[in-house]
Amino acid sequence: MTSRDHAPHVVIIGAGLGGLASACTLAARGNNVTVCEANEWLGGKAAEWRKDGFRFDMGPTILTVPRVLERVFSEAGVRMSDRLDLRRLDPQWRCFFEDGTQIDLCENVDIMAQRLDALSGGDGAGYRELIAASEHLHQISERFFFWKSVGGIGDTLDLGSSFNPSTLRDVLALRMDSTLAREIRRRVKDERSAQMLDHFTQYVGSNPQQAPAVLTGIAHMQVNDGVLYPMGGTRAVPEALAKLAEELGVKFRPSTRIRHILKRNGRAAGVETVTGETIAADAVVSNMDSVRTMRELVQGVDTKKFERKWGRRRPACSGVVLYLGLDRRYEHLAHHDFVFSRDPHEEFDSIYRRGVPAEDPTCYLAAPAGTDPAVAPPGGEALYVLTHVPYIRRGQNWTELFPRYRQIILDKLKNCARMTDIESRIRVEHHLTPQDIHDRYSPLRGAIYGLASHGRLNGAFKPANRVKELDGLYLAGGASHPGAGMPMALMSGWIAADCADRDLSEAQTPQALSI
Repeated sequence: MTSRDHAPHVVIIGAGLGGLASACTLAARGNNVTVCEANEWLGGKAAEWRKDGFRFDMGPTILTVPRVLERVFSEAGVRMSDRLDLRRLDPQWRCFFEDGTQIDLCENVDIMAQRLDALSGGDGAGYRELIAASEHLHQISERFFFWKSVGGIGDTLDLGSSFNPSTLRDVLALRMDSTLAREIRRRVKDERSAQMLDHFTQYVGSNPQQAPAVLTGIAHMQVNDGVLYPMGGTRAVPEALAKLAEELGVKFRPSTRIRHILKRNGRAAGVETVTGETIAADAVVSNMDSVRTMRELVQGVDTKKFERKWGRRRPACSGVVLYLGLDRRYEHLAHHDFVFSRDPHEEFDSIYRRGVPAEDPTCYLAAPAGTDPAVAPPGGEALYVLTHVPYIRRGQNWTELFPRYRQIILDKLKNCARMTDIESRIRVEHHLTPQDIHDRYSPLRGAIYGLASHGRLNGAFKPANRVKELDGLYLAGGASHPGAGMPMALMSGWIAADCADRDLSEAQTPQALSI
């Protein structure tokens, strides 16, 4: 008999980054863990596509805040550096504008301030002030927001016992009357520089004109912790986590879709697959979209309060992604690039208010061959192109929309990013539309980043990791707290696992209930 024979059993629905982080954390703490994944691969959106010597990361391509990943590995007493080769990138982004201006966003604040001053006198000082404010917001997030289950401001601050002048100062620093775009423009006047800084919300797929000011803290996270590339691509992260999980005894069940979550005596007690198989458990972690989990997998539970709070929130944007295997590299591109729209207000109005693809979109590019030559044949490039578009709206047929929008994207790269011969350089090609993303990953209405981070007071919040409506159910992934992006999805997995492990330990639950 092993020490795990009577350990709690946890079933995890979904093997995305959040699910894998949960699996590693729970198993490292001595729990028995089974991961059920609907797709045949592990890693969720952090998948890859290969053809004719080209290799593409299909989902996230930017890794920041590596200490989150370090924490997951450290749960098992493993050094992350022994499992992943991370390369710090500088410049972090290269930005191209319609007027021919090119700006490199670098991690050194002094150098960056000088560059912005050269575009518009005084913006350098404004940028330093912005980063200082961002650092303060980052510190507040670490104290009140990160590493615990949070679903609203009531979960972050105890307004009774712990409210004091220091806490009041922190609350005022959140600038709940303001937005990210406003905080940037209070300090940086050149519209090109402001548009570049707006795109810290790229990680959460939201409109900076509607995103809360607290998200300004992302700027310091990136400056302080860097932008990193795992050799082998971001796909190397889920591969390393899956390997660690297997070493810890986690059982993976790919191609296993869940029909609903079972309950007994008022708590989650396992799952039922679409084939009718039941898997008993002492707790369940869902790495599926949080709203879809509560709507589709939870039965016989009053979820009206959840639906009132979260079901009315709009999804974040979706995207069109092109994977272009090119027979040449464009040496003027950095590893990460933004090719900006002429008018961000018009662009955001199209995507977030009118619900139609922008006629002049901003394009994000990842050109990794300079860092990792193995992604393409010699002299070639595995170019990743992402353009944000609305989440799926009624009447939108992306089979019909895609050919025209593909051409709009390519024309943007030719005219603004100086890639004039790109169409003749394409040797292999693949793409994802919002409908493809919806069908492949099961997010709410094809949204890449869960719920939109809109609203000055509540925009930063997502559904809490510990589900109040059903004991023993926990949420992980970019559609739950603390939100989207690689480090936040990983953190959500750790939080869900930590909550489950603590609750199971306190309850001293024996082996899984029979069903």
